Amino acid sequence: PRFLLLRLIHSPPSPPNRRCFAAADRIRKASRAFSSAPAGASEPQDGLEKVGGVRAGDDELDVAIVGGGMVGLAVACALSNMPLTKHLRVAVIDSNPALKSTNYLKKDGIPDSRVSTVTPATISFFRDIGAWEHILQQRHAFFGKMQVWDYTGLGYTRYNASDVCKEYLGCVVENKVLCNSLLLRLQEQKEDIEKMVYPTRLVSLAFPSKSRNVGVAGLKPPSTEAEELRRSNLVKLDLSDGQTLYSKLVVGADGSKSNVRQIAGIKTTGWSYPQSAIICTVEHTAENDTAWQRFLPSGPIALLPIGDNFSNIVWTMSPEEASRHKSMSSEDFVMSVNRALDFGYGPHPNSSSLDHYVERLFSDFGGTAASTKECFEVPPRAIGLISERMAFPLSLMHSHDYVSKRLALVGDAAHTVHPLAGQGVNLGFGDAAALAKVISEGVSVGADIGDLSLLNRYENDRKGANVAMAAVLDGFQKMYSVDFGPLNVLRAAAFHGAQYISPLKKNIISYAMGDRKSPLFS
Repeated sequence: PRFLLLRLIHSPPSPPNRRCFAAADRIRKASRAFSSAPAGASEPQDGLEKVGGVRAGDDELDVAIVGGGMVGLAVACALSNMPLTKHLRVAVIDSNPALKSTNYLKKDGIPDSRVSTVTPATISFFRDIGAWEHILQQRHAFFGKMQVWDYTGLGYTRYNASDVCKEYLGCVVENKVLCNSLLLRLQEQKEDIEKMVYPTRLVSLAFPSKSRNVGVAGLKPPSTEAEELRRSNLVKLDLSDGQTLYSKLVVGADGSKSNVRQIAGIKTTGWSYPQSAIICTVEHTAENDTAWQRFLPSGPIALLPIGDNFSNIVWTMSPEEASRHKSMSSEDFVMSVNRALDFGYGPHPNSSSLDHYVERLFSDFGGTAASTKECFEVPPRAIGLISERMAFPLSLMHSHDYVSKRLALVGDAAHTVHPLAGQGVNLGFGDAAALAKVISEGVSVGADIGDLSLLNRYENDRKGANVAMAAVLDGFQKMYSVDFGPLNVLRAAAFHGAQYISPLKKNIISYAMGDRKSPLFS
């Protein structure tokens, strides 16, 4: 028996078995190559590229980004900038015609009413990917001071970049400038950006099934077997122009009503606020260099510098009030804005003798912040409305999961927050930076970039920070939605604490600037 066993082991297989083993070996090799090689890893040949020795068509991608807004373009730009991921085949799918325009936007035009307040952390990310220099060529407005106060006149606080040894607290940039700067950077990175942007809509997604039938080995040509195996592991994307794409990873960057998230069956938690926000642009007689925010009974109003003599208004109020303010005359609206930012609803806050003792009590804990000595200031008056007024409802939403196999959600597709601190887009840019870093780490070790264990690292990195910010902003919204005497006093005490307790002030500034992931002392 031992002799017979050895003879069976060393005997050559019959011809049919040899063909089956050879076909199976080709499939195993293609499978191993799929997990680590980018779709364009080899030199192109006859319009096709090779993956593990097998040609891959132009319809096969490494990363398909659905949504060409600010966050989606930031993911594409980050991947195109990093050494380990710049060779990946990345596509942006969005029907917005603005994605075809890559010229500098004129500084002397009327500012658009849709703006974002980007933090130093976001600015650092834009510098890393090479897009910030393009923003500097277009309209933007740095600000180094901020004042926040309560309509009751019981409290206020001022923040200064010098409190934390920084040059600025943030920068206000039009959304179209952010998008345009990312497109300009992509144009520098890619010889033909038009091949990267698909000006169409996503119709359907088909994720790989757990049970795959790739055919019977030996009955199909080797190239067909390998192609079926490869595509059975990819996400299939059907587009509205009739094209079909296949990708290792799909990034959902298509906003709060994300089609990608819904198709993937990812559930969310959230609620609508009984508030809407009006945004518009107003003009002053002199340039504004400070961010102002006043909490009113119906919600906060913010006045943000946008360059020259212009400022952006973000005014939160009830839907009924929003409808009324949107339809009133320009003159009446400007009067209403000045009243809300100055003498309306209550008196100006004043310092008291108690503040001096509070300041002295906490001056030994981390030093005194420079802005502690600054008195309350009245914001600059608006003299005219120079843009249309836009209104939109407010809500909070958070996805239960940011990732599943071959899928990652970023930006508003994963979370939306109240706009009272202007943090929504900064959370999205934080997602973009974290996801690009995780993909790069996966490529460095030859991992499948769509593997769930790899993508979970992105979710673990971002979910805690995003939930914490959403909770803080939701808490502020609820705290200031009630006009009740004792609660008003508590709110005033909080403002005084933020103004005169320097360690608390510095921690708040660092958290708002993106230097800390936790709002608590650390």
